Amino acid sequence: MNEHHAPGGGFRNPWPGSSPHGFAALLRWTGQRAVRRLRGQRVAGTAPLAVGPSAVIHPRQADGALRATWIGHSTVLLQLGGVNILTDPIWSERASPIAWAGPRRLVPPAIPISSLPPIDVVLISHDHYDHLDEASVRSLASAHPAARWVAPLGVGALLTAFGVAQVVELDWWQSTAAADATVTAVPAQHFSGRSLTGRDRTLWAGFAIAAAGWRVLFGGDTGYHPEFAEIGRRLGPFDLALLPVGAYEPRWFMRPVHMDPEEAVAAAVDLGAGAGAAVPILLATHWGTFRLTDEATDEPPRRTVDAWAARDLPPDRCWVLTQDRTRRIAPRPASRA
Repeated sequence: MNEHHAPGGGFRNPWPGSSPHGFAALLRWTGQRAVRRLRGQRVAGTAPLAVGPSAVIHPRQADGALRATWIGHSTVLLQLGGVNILTDPIWSERASPIAWAGPRRLVPPAIPISSLPPIDVVLISHDHYDHLDEASVRSLASAHPAARWVAPLGVGALLTAFGVAQVVELDWWQSTAAADATVTAVPAQHFSGRSLTGRDRTLWAGFAIAAAGWRVLFGGDTGYHPEFAEIGRRLGPFDLALLPVGAYEPRWFMRPVHMDPEEAVAAAVDLGAGAGAAVPILLATHWGTFRLTDEATDEPPRRTVDAWAARDLPPDRCWVLTQDRTRRIAPRPASRA
């Protein structure tokens, strides 16, 4: 039942071959990159990324539609009927514990925090710096003090220290009511820790959201794992799936913790199959905002579209957005419970 709870405390990925690589493998990867540079071999380039217009509804939408606005990386504003939900917020210039080093933003967040509508729920998938950013948390906690924050086990203490007033911690498959939404933590394949010590003492998760007749999966940060079909069976069918498609090269190192585009499409297919329903709309996240790994920044969206087409899935159900771009799903004639 709780195979992801490690003996003696902490957490782990419970599936064969799912353990992240350790420090020695990290040194091997960084060494390979250094050798390539010494040989004059360029690491894949950084393409300029566009920022598109948004269509955020202030303060709350009243038409019952589903709107999703990609702010960057894994930060998405979801407007489900009258409920406003924010995922893994990061507005900082760097995804790092220090202001002068670490991965720098390639494009700014086009929606400033001051322009957000009232936020009801904030979801935090795990404690890594590109998903749990102290400055962003403090700003949001000040600007939206009534918001309910939902996080995996062990992450709440950090959020409270950063000024959050209302935090709920969930284990996998546990649910909570937040505003007019039901949020359920679901399995993910990743790891946690904000330093070289203390790894995996807090849990990582995705979240299934049900609100205003809509069902959305926020996959968080994850490798491809065998539970996507079970997530669909228990909590689907999903209208929309926010799935990470970037930070995947080199595969020998990143496979346990980050999906590549083909795996993200497979995960979406699994979600539909598990629910006995159509494949949900895929919104591609976790690419283009920070340069974290070795693939070119414009490769994930191209491969995602190609992988979607290779399965003969409807092209309009694969959303690869410019940052700040809003997509809308019209309300149904009768809402689904």
